[in-house]
Amino acid sequence: MKLLNQLKYAILLVCALAITTDLSAQDKKKKKKGETATTAPTQKQPAAKKGGIQPFEKVITKEAVSDDGLFNVHKVGTKYYFEIPKNLMEKEVLVVSRIAGTVKGLNFGGAGMKSRPQQVIRWQRHGDNILLRSVSYTSVADEDLPIYNSVKNNNVEPIIMTFPIKAYNKDTTGYVIEVNDLFTKDITMIGALSSNQRKNFGIRSLDSKRSMVDYMKAFPQNVEVRHTLTYTGTKLPSNVLTGTLTLNMNQSFILLPEEPMLPRRYDERVGYFSIGQTDYSLDEQKAASRRYITKWRLEPSDVEAFNRGELVEPVKPIVYYIDPATPTQWVEYIKKGVEDWQVAFEAAGFKNAIIAKEAPSKEEDPDWSPEDVRYSVIRYISTDIQNAQGPHVHDPRTGEILESDILWYHNVMNLLRNWYFIQTAAYNTEAQGVKFKDEIMGELIRFVAAHEVGHTLGLPHNMGSSFAYPTDSLRSPTFTATSGTAPSIMDYARFNYVAQPEDFANGVKIMPQIGEYDKYSIMWGYRPISGANSSEEEKETLDKWILEKADNPVYWYGRQTGNPIDPRAQTEDLGNDAMKSSSYGIANLKRIVPNLIDWTEENGKDYGDLSELYGQVFNQYNRYMGHVKSNIGGIYRTPRTYEQGEVYEFVPKATQRKAMQFLQVELFRTPTWLIDQDVLSRTQDAGVVNRINGLQRRMVATLLDPSRLARLIEFEALDPANAYTPQEMVTDLRIGIFSELRTGGTIDVYRRGLQRAYVERMDYLINNEKSDVTSSSPFAGRTAIDVSLSDIRAIAKADLKILARDIQAAKVNNGISQIHLDDLADRIEEILDND
Repeated sequence: MKLLNQLKYAILLVCALAITTDLSAQDKKKKKKGETATTAPTQKQPAAKKGGIQPFEKVITKEAVSDDGLFNVHKVGTKYYFEIPKNLMEKEVLVVSRIAGTVKGLNFGGAGMKSRPQQVIRWQRHGDNILLRSVSYTSVADEDLPIYNSVKNNNVEPIIMTFPIKAYNKDTTGYVIEVNDLFTKDITMIGALSSNQRKNFGIRSLDSKRSMVDYMKAFPQNVEVRHTLTYTGTKLPSNVLTGTLTLNMNQSFILLPEEPMLPRRYDERVGYFSIGQTDYSLDEQKAASRRYITKWRLEPSDVEAFNRGELVEPVKPIVYYIDPATPTQWVEYIKKGVEDWQVAFEAAGFKNAIIAKEAPSKEEDPDWSPEDVRYSVIRYISTDIQNAQGPHVHDPRTGEILESDILWYHNVMNLLRNWYFIQTAAYNTEAQGVKFKDEIMGELIRFVAAHEVGHTLGLPHNMGSSFAYPTDSLRSPTFTATSGTAPSIMDYARFNYVAQPEDFANGVKIMPQIGEYDKYSIMWGYRPISGANSSEEEKETLDKWILEKADNPVYWYGRQTGNPIDPRAQTEDLGNDAMKSSSYGIANLKRIVPNLIDWTEENGKDYGDLSELYGQVFNQYNRYMGHVKSNIGGIYRTPRTYEQGEVYEFVPKATQRKAMQFLQVELFRTPTWLIDQDVLSRTQDAGVVNRINGLQRRMVATLLDPSRLARLIEFEALDPANAYTPQEMVTDLRIGIFSELRTGGTIDVYRRGLQRAYVERMDYLINNEKSDVTSSSPFAGRTAIDVSLSDIRAIAKADLKILARDIQAAKVNNGISQIHLDDLADRIEEILDND
């Protein structure tokens, strides 16, 4: 019955709506006599009142440029009108606001980025006006329950704007309203700038005289409006001297499905993007929250065959069209990246569930448009942004994904070049250059396409996936041939930097692929559950599927965080032993640095690529240090339910100490192998000392961060016998950084900078009144602590006193080393005196 209703609804829309065109002065389209957006019988229009509602022909004159669709749109001179049918009143329409034309420095993503979270509106008649109201699904209740009225009364929908009815349409089945002000005034709901951007850019006001509607397009299920907004400001990201910020915006009005999809409950043990609601219908004796995953509506075309365990095609597959602007040589690789997900949907019981097609030509389909919500498009964008993105538009009632436009930035190829070079050139001749063969770049593009498509299927990053594989298994040709480099392509596990030259010679796999976790997560999110008619009825089966995999790390989901507290869930890492994996990675970097000049050489070109790739060596090395650092003060977080046991576990003391020893050897003992005089003489006049000091200084600061020390204090309080205490950590750090005080050796320029950084950080902990962390944020790696009431300042002062005594007793063998120690002694005395 659901399918029949959907088909009926689709047929009515197709029959009722005309072909869409661009409302531009160059492409005028007049309606045929009697043509409307509905099929209702013609009725006599009410008599016009002076200054009130006018006859349709007086408002929408014969000079109008019109376009028919979800609702008709008209342009008459400089005025734009919506013709909204009565049967669309009170229905829920999704509004998606995107930046269509931008300037450098506004945001990271550039054109195509959402400027606002997607929102739901409804049109509502009130007397001779049409109200635009904002609809929220934060608080919900079943309409059949008494509490529904209370929820409605306590969540009044705000009125965003009021529009006088200018005319009824020809058969009085719709209302005509002028909408210029909606798109040329400062309407927060669909604006271009967030409150932070307004503050940061010194925005004063929107100039409506320099803001305008550019065009409107209508399609069967959506209406698109392109408009220009011009702001005045004092600290603008571009063209500062003009005091003007002009942006192009695109507003999408999308009809939500008449029959909502059955939503699927979210569970944090499986990675999905989600929507949240407070559901007052639930019998939980509290305002209970419910979350639902975002997913496409996939229904088996043959239910009986599906229930027999056969692979069946969905009623409506997921189809991605490749932007015609995409360079020809990359089209086949992007298509492969899309269809690589077919194997995952087969685990969910579907075949041919996801398909890639080239966009039809004008001759093949003159009505096809990437702005039509019926089509999902991988858009090729010619900017210098080194990225790709996979956003999607979803129904806020159920989480149903309605469409997705992947943003593919041209310069992502440079990012891929850098990754592949830095992580594999030590053993892979195909990566030993500044420009790769099309076949190699094509496969890299395929990998990124598959990753971004995963986002559009509802999957977030699974940063914990790569931890499932033992580090040494990544050196095995047989293991990587079947398992790849990580169980999920949604991890930031790029290329196999663990592999060594002899492993590659033996055939080890170095590229990511759709993995076992990906198949499992698609199965969990998309497989229909026979006999379940509600989200609650699905829960038992969904729990069962999770518990069946709970003890296998391959199926663990590690959410993305900014500064990881859980060292298993990190970006850009491989393997389950950060110290061992990073050692292999450093060994490969040491092979790359001496060859940088030869591998980047091109006669007639400057040293730009050499400089960039040398910088990438430093960046990759810094990532390895970061992977190790997160083990110190780390906490394993494994989401579990009551029957599964504990969620949080401290990183073992031995692992934390091993991480500290690694940092002492690989970072705090000057990494002289990074300093290549031949490269430096070609790429910079000075700065390598500062660059090395910067790496070391940042690491000292993050190790001696109040949040990390707070977790070490917690470990000691809860499990003193097994804890790596803050005193032990600080002592180990100091002894390693100041090893020359015991050996009597020369303290070189790099070590002098490192030792000053240590003393300065102690000064921060002792004397900085703002060093307290007042709020916790697991995403940002922040653990709340009041430094003044904690042991932190006492530990720091005690440590500096020990250091002062060690400096006093030290014997060094050259002048600058003694001058340095005398200076440190003076600094420490001043720090302790200021306390």
